[in-house]
Amino acid sequence: MLQRFETFTENIAAVYRCVQKIKSAEMTELGLRGGHVMCIFYLGRHPEGLTAAELCALCDEDKAAVSRSAGELEERGLVECLQSGGARRKYRAKLVLTADGRRVAESVERRVENAVACGGEGLTAQQRAAFYDALEKICKNLQAYCEEKSEEEQ
Repeated sequence: MLQRFETFTENIAAVYRCVQKIKSAEMTELGLRGGHVMCIFYLGRHPEGLTAAELCALCDEDKAAVSRSAGELEERGLVECLQSGGARRKYRAKLVLTADGRRVAESVERRVENAVACGGEGLTAQQRAAFYDALEKICKNLQAYCEEKSEEEQ
């Protein structure tokens, strides 16, 4: 059991560090920061736009980080804020990619595909499916464990 813990935590941490390095390196080539990746990625996947709250949930980031990234992307002309009559605050308004933003999102998507292909090199389709099924189950189990512990502390 302890060996599994050690293997799991070491490898998850190493994968996370690699993902952060890849984000940083790929975004530097585009003149952006690694923190912009997920905002651009999800806005590219949702052409109808997303609110900052929706981006927070999808990116698993706090409001301040998403607001900062969105503001920087807006300053660079990659994102625009569509405030409708019902959106009194910018946080509730939809953020959408501009034409330049869509081009960057397409480049980000290609880079993501390359990184994912590299990470999965040598795996069969069956191994890949089993891995992602197991990873999702582990994640859900650990989230439930964390929620349980959090409730016990209250």
